[in-house]
Amino acid sequence: MGTQITRRSFLARTIGLAGLSIMGHGCQLPEKNPADQPNIVLIMADDLGYGDVGCYGCKDIRTPAIDGLAAEGVRFTTFYSNAPECTPTRTALMTGRYQHRVGGLECALGIGNVGRYDDAIRLRETHDMGLPAGETSIARMLKNAGYATAICGKWHLGYERKFFPDKHGFDYWFGPVGGAVDYFHHDEYTGEPSLYRNSKVIEQEGYLTDLITDEAVKFLGRQSDRPFCLYVPYTSPHTPYLGPNDKRPQSVPQEDYNKGTRETYRAMVERMDEGIARILAALDQRKLAANTLVIFMSDNGANKTGNNAPFSGYKGNLFEGGIRVPCIAKWPGRIPEGVVSDQSCMTMDFSRSVVRAAGARPPRGRTFDGIDIVRHVENQEPTQKRTLFWRARRGERTRKAVRDGDLKYIQLWDGPKMNEYLFDLKGDPAEKNNLLAARDSDAERLKALLADWEQQVKHHR
Repeated sequence: MGTQITRRSFLARTIGLAGLSIMGHGCQLPEKNPADQPNIVLIMADDLGYGDVGCYGCKDIRTPAIDGLAAEGVRFTTFYSNAPECTPTRTALMTGRYQHRVGGLECALGIGNVGRYDDAIRLRETHDMGLPAGETSIARMLKNAGYATAICGKWHLGYERKFFPDKHGFDYWFGPVGGAVDYFHHDEYTGEPSLYRNSKVIEQEGYLTDLITDEAVKFLGRQSDRPFCLYVPYTSPHTPYLGPNDKRPQSVPQEDYNKGTRETYRAMVERMDEGIARILAALDQRKLAANTLVIFMSDNGANKTGNNAPFSGYKGNLFEGGIRVPCIAKWPGRIPEGVVSDQSCMTMDFSRSVVRAAGARPPRGRTFDGIDIVRHVENQEPTQKRTLFWRARRGERTRKAVRDGDLKYIQLWDGPKMNEYLFDLKGDPAEKNNLLAARDSDAERLKALLADWEQQVKHHR
């Protein structure tokens, strides 16, 4: 049977040893010094696979801008999204905590504001399905520290106005409020217009990826004497599969949303990379790059049109291909150039890093669940063993997983039926060899960790 776990050892594994000193005391961050506050540019791709970027081994998609970030900063090889879908990962990014602490956000919000599992359905019935403003976002924390804040891109954290970005500390926002819109007509397949500027629906001609880039560049052009945080969550290469030259007379119907070729996918990713190049060029032109922390990541793995190699699995599941994704960070003078880090880390780790780097503070009594991964790289610290957790729900399906060191345990529930897996990722990163029968004691130990974590992150909404 599994080994006995004390609360202290559990917390050490869950949040990283670096977090133990702050438990129970709030995050003791350094005093703010405006002269030292870096600008923050956080770029998120949507459904981009691990193997869809040049510096991660992709051969058929050109990504020179993203590859350039890796050459000038750090490329993470063991970075995980907090979830295998959009909404929960974005919840974790905004809060710096496991998304399960909020309630109703363990699954992507359905098109047209549909709840997809029991807790989400319950909250939808009372118009409470979304990220509450009381779950203080990193944008709010940075705004309170004197930052100008903006989101140019996909929100997907609530269709109700009380969940909109301006309620979470963003001074300016532009983009679709939902999870998937036509790239040219900017509506969902229900016909509902989805493109917003500062809480108002707008009509604007253009390819959505380009419009997001345009707005990000314009925001940079308006900055002068204040540090800023610019969040750029592209919708590319999320469905519907439409390249920059694929405009149709009418919006893509629901039945065609998931139809697309690798060639179209390639065009979508390359256009996003061109947009990232424009954002980086704008930083250079305004002489802002030297004091800007740039972070690039994907919100989850790719669908089958994408490439999650060398891992198995796709978006929506908890095999490596669904959650192990590209992530790169560049911070001139602070992060060494050309670093490759195999430190295991998650989306929410960067939330803590951004808040610390900005000299901002979380609310009293609030603690982050992640480690400060940027500081880890800045200080060139050795790789530390960590324990990471996942739980994803949709309908009657529940997927659970825990990674402890190199071992990973997975539970797949379909109603009352459950399948289990145990993998040693060091020798089997593609998860081909299920060790469950041969190492039952390890499985029981990880199962106990998972059950303990579920109690720790249980929400009360």
